[in-house]
Parts: sequence; structure tokens; C-alpha cells
Amino acid sequence: MDIAGLKVMVIDDSNTIRRSAEIFLTQVGCQVLLAEDGFDALAKITDHRPDVIFVDIMMPRLDGYQTCALIKKNPLLSSTPVIMLSSRDGLFDRARGRMVGSDEYLTKPFTKDSLLKAVASHAATGRTPIASP
Repeated sequence: MDIAGLKVMVIDDSNTIRRSAEIFLTQVGCQVLLAEDGFDALAKITDHRPDVIFVDIMMPRLDGYQTCALIKKNPLLSSTPVIMLSSRDGLFDRARGRMVGSDEYLTKPFTKDSLLKAVASHAATGRTPIASP
């Protein structure tokens, strides 16, 4: 499970969640991009093209469902794995996440292990092949 060097974006309005995820991911060598909400994230995603994106469902302005749908509708980003983060673990929330194209659903509070496993399981699918010169 070598995920070092991967670019992982964490979109969450909670500073605590962003910092926890950043610490867990940087410890294993990932590059971490942070965003406070969907609007903040969309500009950064286009510029930095992360390999995996975690997005909180409950956020002001643009929630996680809307953010995920916008990412998946963009042809350049549609193959990027999006993992929903939520403190709610209901069937409806999971189904709604699937409907907007999310690849996985992780319940908060997450552990370091569950976060890294989610990155590892989706990293291979989201990797953009590097064009040869």
C-alpha cells in the first residue's frame, strides 16, 4: 500500500478534520491540498488535479453532494475518485452519495487506518497516466 507522492485533497469546513487528515496523509508521504468548502475546492482541483478527493457532505455554500456532482460532470475530473465524508451513516446519505457519483463513503470520525485504506484502494483507479515526451 504505497501511497507516497499521491496528491490528496480534503474538503471540509471543520479545521479539526482537515488538520487530522493532513497529519495522517503527510506522515505517509502524500501531498495534501486543503479546502474549506466546495467553491474553494473547485478552483484548487482544476489547478492541482488531485489523485483522490475527500469531501464532507455538510458544508456551507456548496455542500458535498453538489461538489461531487460538479467534479464528476467535468470530463477532465470525472475519473478522479471522490470519497464522501460524513458523521451521518444512514442508508439515504450513502445512496445519495452514490447518485452524485461518489466512489466511497467514509464515516467521521475516521481513523488513520480507514483514511489511508480509502486512499490506497482508489489511488490506482484515479491515477492519470503521465504522457511521454
